[in-house]
Amino acid sequence: MNKGRLLLLVLMTTLFSLLSTTSPTFAATTWRYTALGDSLGTGFGSWYGYVYRYRDYIAADTGNDVLLTNQSVNGWTSADLANALQTDADLRNAVASAQVVTWNIGGNDLLGARNRYIRGTCGGVDQEDCLRQAVVHFKRNWDQIVDSIQGLRAGQPTLYRTMDVYNPFVDEDKHALGADRSKTRFEILKPCLDEINRHIHERQTKGYDVAKVYDAFNGPNHDQDPGAKGLLFWDGVHPNDQGQRLIAEAFRKLGYASLH
Repeated sequence: MNKGRLLLLVLMTTLFSLLSTTSPTFAATTWRYTALGDSLGTGFGSWYGYVYRYRDYIAADTGNDVLLTNQSVNGWTSADLANALQTDADLRNAVASAQVVTWNIGGNDLLGARNRYIRGTCGGVDQEDCLRQAVVHFKRNWDQIVDSIQGLRAGQPTLYRTMDVYNPFVDEDKHALGADRSKTRFEILKPCLDEINRHIHERQTKGYDVAKVYDAFNGPNHDQDPGAKGLLFWDGVHPNDQGQRLIAEAFRKLGYASLH
């Protein structure tokens, strides 16, 4: 072997040795994200729902790959989600394997009770029994939902994120009298929504954080109409693209400290 080839071989061997011993090794981190909820979670009424936007925010903010499993179902109530967390094997496995879990629920609980109240079939001397029952049942189901999600994660590091419930009917209910005609429908229904949202926030001691969607959609006093603010789909109930983006941004503001 001539001297030129020998020198080249020595240089290449030295360079390979340096690269193999001093170059950093970057291990890609992947977070599994499971979303639970109703039609807000599926993104009904928008091109790109908050779940998908939030996934993109997580990836952009943390630099991690994010694998999303969206288990949201149109029309689900809190009872539906609580039951699925006990009986649906695919959903349970998706939660058990996820470093990020979000859920939104409760809007359909109140919507069903509101419809009964409007039809005059709510029950009770004041026609408000179904409203009170909706609140009681929601609280029970909510606690079961949280316990089930955290039980499936079995103490593993997890980003638990949820949201409170907004009111899409502010202007409509302000212009309609209640059953006894002494108050507007808004004055009768708002305390029920407030009590549900209070329960969601009070239970943060269980270890989850709440995106303040009620404030974002209905203002600090919760008396602003989100449709008038351009946040609702044409059905007057579901968020449009702008509304879904606002929800995703409210989730994003909570940060990612639980997994750091």
